[in-house]
Amino acid sequence: MASLPEPLPDWLSGLNPPQLAAATALDGPVLVLAGAGTGKTRALTARLAQILATRRAWPSEILSVTFTNKAAAEMRHRLAAMIGPSATEGRGPSFVEAMPWLGTFHSIAAKMLRRHAELVGLRSNYTILDTDDVLRLLKRIIVDAGLDEKRWPSRQLSGLIDRWKNRGQTPDKVPAGESFAFADGRGAELYGRYQAELKTLNAADFGDLLLHMLVIFEQHRDVLADWQRRFKQVLVDEYQDTNAAQYRWLQLLAAPSEGGQGNICCVGDDDQSIYSWRGAEIANILRFERDFPGARTIRLEQNYRSTPHILAAASGVIAHNKGRLGKQLWTELAQGERVQIISIWDGPEEARLVGERIERLLAEGADATDIAILVRASYQTREFEDRFIAIGLPYRIIGGFRFYERAEIRDALAYLRIVAQPDDALAFERIVNTPKRGLGDKSIGKVQAHARRTGTTLPGAAQALVETDELPAAARRALGDLLAAIRRWRSQMDALDQAALAQMILEESGYIAMLEADRSAEAAGRLDNLAELVRAMEGFTDLQAFLEHVALVMENDRGDHADKVVLMTLHAAKGLEFNHVFLPGWEEGLFPSQRALDEGGANSLEEERRLAYVGITRARRRATILHAANRRVYGQWTSAIPSRFIAEIPAAHSDSETTLAGGASLWRAALAERDPFAHLDRSSGRGPGWDRAARAAPKGPRLIEARASAVTVGGAARTDLAIGARVFHSKFGAGTVQGQDGNKLEIAFDHAGVKMVLDSFVQPA
Repeated sequence: MASLPEPLPDWLSGLNPPQLAAATALDGPVLVLAGAGTGKTRALTARLAQILATRRAWPSEILSVTFTNKAAAEMRHRLAAMIGPSATEGRGPSFVEAMPWLGTFHSIAAKMLRRHAELVGLRSNYTILDTDDVLRLLKRIIVDAGLDEKRWPSRQLSGLIDRWKNRGQTPDKVPAGESFAFADGRGAELYGRYQAELKTLNAADFGDLLLHMLVIFEQHRDVLADWQRRFKQVLVDEYQDTNAAQYRWLQLLAAPSEGGQGNICCVGDDDQSIYSWRGAEIANILRFERDFPGARTIRLEQNYRSTPHILAAASGVIAHNKGRLGKQLWTELAQGERVQIISIWDGPEEARLVGERIERLLAEGADATDIAILVRASYQTREFEDRFIAIGLPYRIIGGFRFYERAEIRDALAYLRIVAQPDDALAFERIVNTPKRGLGDKSIGKVQAHARRTGTTLPGAAQALVETDELPAAARRALGDLLAAIRRWRSQMDALDQAALAQMILEESGYIAMLEADRSAEAAGRLDNLAELVRAMEGFTDLQAFLEHVALVMENDRGDHADKVVLMTLHAAKGLEFNHVFLPGWEEGLFPSQRALDEGGANSLEEERRLAYVGITRARRRATILHAANRRVYGQWTSAIPSRFIAEIPAAHSDSETTLAGGASLWRAALAERDPFAHLDRSSGRGPGWDRAARAAPKGPRLIEARASAVTVGGAARTDLAIGARVFHSKFGAGTVQGQDGNKLEIAFDHAGVKMVLDSFVQPA
């Protein structure tokens, strides 16, 4: 940097010393460890501008890789605005737009593959298949192999093949043990058949774009050498999210060789690697210095986003991870507020409290778009959505659908609608072949045609055709079985409550079995969403009342996104920032996720901790963490242990409060013997937050079963409450007891209607 001109050019002025080093260290391998909010995009853009301005490379000689098209477009826009005409002799913006190798991994690899397609048995005009095309092709291959597609679904094989391609594994390189993950050892064989079919079709899937280029680079070294000579500078953003194939592709392109430069700059944050389920490998960034000898590491640690308390809280959590390179964020911003940690009674109170605090923020002048609720699991949004609808608070979901708009929820609702309303043609059309019942388009078309011709409803037309010979025998059986099931479910409407009825429908229809057979990464979340739907129904008097509620929720303002509070998952929040962030559900089993811990052990725990770090560092001014003493899980109230991540937040940078009182000794006694974190030093604040747990202890319910992740709440019925008694509930207010079933009371509340509640939640009025 000593040779830099004074004054600095526009694109370098204003950078702090580490940013300036990242922008001007143009020789050899460079790793830029960029913490959250440290201006890494600005540093990376300044580096591009410096390369162009100093003529170290022309646009066609720079490979700049991002993970999304949006990020690539933003990079182009920033670069054009930054360098201006002075850097490129009057060719600023157009000069930048001409950069042909600035894009995503897949877009750049596809462009390369067009030039060398014949080396992997394709023609240059090959087709890139989308997900639906891939699944249809795999289904045909599975059937042709004599396998039952229901037993071995195409989606499961697609997930395996995608995983193998992310690792850079061709069919002959698939480990023998992994081949047994499908069809009793035939996984690799079917993968080979699939690749052969793709060549016959002159097609490739997205995984092939990189995989084919890896094969070409490794088998045709002359081609690799040409590309190495072409790219004098290689830049990679979000390096911590690369998978094995992407890493190998970059390593080959940036390796010093005959004519090769070896100039690669990777920008990333090992503390924000949260996509292992997509194939990302944190080891790529951890071993950078080993795989690129002579590499220089530059740490961007000055944060421009968050207050010192927020940064210290996040740093205190992430410091417990062992698999990290290490850095310490700091800021020159004012101290601000401590991180708020709130203990609340249950999920509904959590939604109510967050709603009240958001209303207070809005009344104080905050913008709704600067307020975010970040959840660990997508099903957590349901209670917030219901609450916000009730109080008229506008919201939007980012990175996904609103709860009742998700495909599996709409399918389940369609089943409920056809049971409640036999003539609901739209609902019948949605579920008639979901899950698959062997009804082809022709058979369904005949039913629709009969309905139009006779003026009957679609279910009525189906019933009529079942009794004739117009449909194939298999189709008649499938339709008849479905219609009989619908009649059976309808007959149970009075005998079962709506939640139990919904559970029966989802099981007997085969819908749950369909998702359980789906081995994709999304299937488990869909099952969780259905469980949450069933739980949501428990608060309504009957099925019709619930369906009316859903209809009102679905009609929530669908206009623009202005002035709406943001709801999203922690994964979707990466890269975003908000003035006010609410982080609900910080309890063991929910966050960290028990499923993640069961499947991935210590590595998954560290990724969950990185997710906590990401969540806290989304906040600019205020971060609020909430954990509930009780959750309703699969129909049972459970008392939850606060997340271990809460205890890892330094006490000097957090304030705790609770909406609960009493029961501390009972809470402590019931759980202490089976404390899963007893080896941690509580006095140092590194335990699971027992002082906070004690203050948040539930009042009233008897703890009858202790286990590591939760405590079931129940007990014998109270004898001091009789039918006709007046009682008070902290959430629903005053009411009159109408019925009693064990320790559950049916209460007609003065303002909230009739509810079923545990007797331990009320007191005599």
